[in-house]
Amino acid sequence: MAQAIANGHISGDGLFSHKCHELLQKILQVPRVLLTTSCTDALEIAAHLLELQPGDEVIVPSFTFISTANAFVLRLARPVFVDVRPDTLNLDERKLEALITPSVKAIITVHYGGVGCEMDDILEIGNRHGLPVVEDNAHGLFGKYKGKYLGTLGCLATQSFHETKNVICGEGGALLINDPKYIERAEVIREKGSNRIRFLRGEVDKYGWVDIGSSFLPSELNAAYLFAQLEQLTNIQEKRTSIWEAYREHLSEWAHGNSISLPKIPDYATNNAHMFYLVCENFEQRSNLIQHLKENDILSVFHYLSLHNSQFYKNKHDGRELLLSEFYSERLLRLPLFYELETKKVTDILTAYEK
Repeated sequence: MAQAIANGHISGDGLFSHKCHELLQKILQVPRVLLTTSCTDALEIAAHLLELQPGDEVIVPSFTFISTANAFVLRLARPVFVDVRPDTLNLDERKLEALITPSVKAIITVHYGGVGCEMDDILEIGNRHGLPVVEDNAHGLFGKYKGKYLGTLGCLATQSFHETKNVICGEGGALLINDPKYIERAEVIREKGSNRIRFLRGEVDKYGWVDIGSSFLPSELNAAYLFAQLEQLTNIQEKRTSIWEAYREHLSEWAHGNSISLPKIPDYATNNAHMFYLVCENFEQRSNLIQHLKENDILSVFHYLSLHNSQFYKNKHDGRELLLSEFYSERLLRLPLFYELETKKVTDILTAYEK
């Protein structure tokens, strides 16, 4: 960060932004990566690139963060919510076909907890119906599906570098462009609707307003912080994985005895140690467990509230029951998992379950 300041360029798309772009493109083997101010902004760019019109529909899991749907609602598209699988909590690909109508223009997947969706089936359905697939990969950086990195499978994908993620810069994100046809327009939309990037590359002699867009560039300070994080990726992942494995190993017997489920990693996916969660038997058990941990100075939190039941959308939803989305909204509990979590604190957390 000091070097970024010394370089005299702390606005977007400086040296460290380019370093992040190049490193991520090299590791993930994707045609283009563009840093953004958040994963939400990356999703909004994706919504622009798909050229959605008012009344178009996108299929989205209900058990996800607000931004997954809101980015497309801002384009006046209508989210069609789909339920999740009972094992991975990912979009249930077996329910997709019944939701596809002439109004549906895209499928949005979310790799919950960094565990990949059944992408072969989803992509096959998308291809058969001519629907682009966008991966919301906020949780899944460097996770894999059948040997391929998450975020490299759909035509577009989005990443998050929010402080709650594995690799962070406070607030930040990235758009991964896997279909080259979107690259030039994505650069324009990200640069306030201008062709400034082409100007900086010497491809045009001046730049101006050529399309819609907004200011989606993170500052060089964020990019410098992020690049340092990417340099420490191996250390970060080893530490997070050791915490995740300690939870799994020491809580398995206790969880089984209390009718509590732990995360499931299918054979086709890898575990990037983004999240460790418990699925309680009922809402009361979860509430009691949160309170018990709080009394032992341990912060545990529940996760998403189903979007189809949200205050904003419940009167717009088509009325279908999404039973598993509601099930997990009432029962899932997340344990602390971050790089600075000390071994002693992990031991304290594990000991608290025995009290």
